[in-house]
Amino acid sequence: MTKIEILKRLYKDYTKKFLSKILLAVIFSLLVAGSTSATAWLLDPAIEKIFINRDQTLIFIIPFLIILAFSTKGISLYMAKVIMIEVAEEVKKKLQTNMLNSFIDADTQSIEKKHSGNYVSNLNFDVNQITGMLSSSFLALFKDGMTLIGLLIVMFIQNWKLSLIAIIMIPLASFAAKRLGKRAGKVTTEAQEKSGDLNRYLIDLFKNHKIIKIFQRENFEYKRSEEFVNKLKDKTIKIYTIYIRATPIMEILTGIMIAILIFYSGKLIMNNQLSINNFFSFLAAMMLAYQPVKSLATINVGFGQGMAAAKRILPIIDMKKRITKNENLPNLNLNNGSIKFKDVNFSYESNIANDVLRDINIYIEGEKMTALVGLSGSGKSTLLNLIPRIYDPTSGEISIDGQSLNDVNLFSLRKEISIVDQNITLFDDTVFNNIKYAKPEAKDDEVFEAAEASMCSEFINKLENRFNTNIGENGVKLSGGEKQRLSIARAFLKDSKIVLLDEATSSLDSDTEEKIQKALEILTKNKTTIVIAHRLSTILNSNQIFVMDKGKIIDRGKHDVLIKESETYKSFYNRQIKNN
Repeated sequence: MTKIEILKRLYKDYTKKFLSKILLAVIFSLLVAGSTSATAWLLDPAIEKIFINRDQTLIFIIPFLIILAFSTKGISLYMAKVIMIEVAEEVKKKLQTNMLNSFIDADTQSIEKKHSGNYVSNLNFDVNQITGMLSSSFLALFKDGMTLIGLLIVMFIQNWKLSLIAIIMIPLASFAAKRLGKRAGKVTTEAQEKSGDLNRYLIDLFKNHKIIKIFQRENFEYKRSEEFVNKLKDKTIKIYTIYIRATPIMEILTGIMIAILIFYSGKLIMNNQLSINNFFSFLAAMMLAYQPVKSLATINVGFGQGMAAAKRILPIIDMKKRITKNENLPNLNLNNGSIKFKDVNFSYESNIANDVLRDINIYIEGEKMTALVGLSGSGKSTLLNLIPRIYDPTSGEISIDGQSLNDVNLFSLRKEISIVDQNITLFDDTVFNNIKYAKPEAKDDEVFEAAEASMCSEFINKLENRFNTNIGENGVKLSGGEKQRLSIARAFLKDSKIVLLDEATSSLDSDTEEKIQKALEILTKNKTTIVIAHRLSTILNSNQIFVMDKGKIIDRGKHDVLIKESETYKSFYNRQIKNN
């Protein structure tokens, strides 16, 4: 996107609705400009009437007017800043809301392309750069731009020759500002990357805290953490260095201008072409113009930072979704829940050259249990994830009861599917809310019944606040088995017609697993169930077993058939018999 396109987008989607407030801030900025210019202009009559002509009539009026001018400037500046801060925070809220909504709606593959720490940096660091541009840079453009115009008018009224000399400083300052702004945009992008690196490291640090302790890598992490912080510090220093680089440039330019003006003014005064009062009024106007010129010189830096941030944020908000909700399509009409894979291939976008699934042609009978068996990495979990359309096949078609998944409403599809995953995901919330998440409209009794059926009540009743106990980030206060049982409780509560079990009992001890297996028999009764199990003993009675290897179905059949005809399956089974 070009800068013009970015500005149009920011205006249309984020600032247009606040136009009345921005115009009010502009009006206050006009008052700031007028009062600042009036202060410089008042020095002319003050020196001429009071100090030269010793006119007693204005000795009270002019000081009063100066107080009024400064008061107007102070109050107007305060109001303009407050208004723009409110606008900037509203824009910040909308940007962050849009980004979060985009994350929620995005395809899983899109989210997996980038570390969550980088997204956190986009959400905070980049959004702050944009709101800074709105609250500071835009306000400075209005306020200081109009103030400079007002002061230039005063300067030209006093002496146009001196004014022509003074305005040479403006294009020189603009040239410096343009160079600084370009540099600031580049460094801000680098700083955002370092901020993302630090956020990514912080998330990994919390996630792997136990591993660090076990492998005694504290000293290594001390050095790594310092390295991440130092890199961000260096980039931040560069940003602020660029900001203040305008100061010596402006000081030098101002010094040169004042020296030239004093020299030339002295000549004019000596030749009676300029009066003392005109000179001091002109000098005051020029000195007051120093601050807006300096501010305007740094605006380009702020714009550079904000535009660079917007260039990173807007593509996230506009993230294209391959898997759409298809709200206008008909609902899935479920009969017995039979599932058919026809010529299905799948590869991840990050590694499109290598198929994870190849030529999958299988029929999963409805209201029966089907099992997937294979080595780790053979594609079992990926195959499961294609059914609720977490991913879509690269090619081929999946249908349920003869209806292509692409031709039905996505909500109606996922409504009929429950999944108990090996990678358990829980929220930093209460036990009760974590179970109820599967069915928000559920009554309390339904939640308690689901907990009882999944063998959760046993450990929940031992918790400090029972169902109202907060379990911490991703259930950190619970054991692996307890977390898995909560995940199973969700499936009980949802009570969908298709159940996907991806090693649903992998974190349970043998006694609990036996109980859970009985509960799962109740859960999956007369339902289409697809199971990935690490213990073959739990799937011996499956209606059909598919053996997978390197993304392909290499064997299929019931246990009795496979144990005789499939060398791979027989090898799996014998290995488990020996281990037990």
